[in-house]
Amino acid sequence: MSPTTLELWQTEWCPASHRVRQRLTEFGLAYVVRQVPVEREDRAELVVATGHDSIPVLVADGEVVAGEEAILTYLNTRFADPPEADHQRAKAAKAKRKELEQACLELSAVTH
Repeated sequence: MSPTTLELWQTEWCPASHRVRQRLTEFGLAYVVRQVPVEREDRAELVVATGHDSIPVLVADGEVVAGEEAILTYLNTRFADPPEADHQRAKAAKAKRKELEQACLELSAVTH
């Protein structure tokens, strides 16, 4: 059974948040993204909504799941991989490879 509401409290720069977003995408789940300020002292909205000041935090139909490992465990125990999950993982790996290759080229140009 799929939750009716998923909210991911996260930031774009956070590797753990990225991995959680990737897993949500693999499952084909719709979710609302709540951007969190970089500085912990600026995270009052996160603390009020979830009781936590670190990210990522997933709120699933009112249940708060904090931290990458806990969120991935939550998702993996409640949802089955759809047939296109492997395709999503392959696309993500290809995009990451392309991003790394571009970064290497740019670094090489700067250092030579």
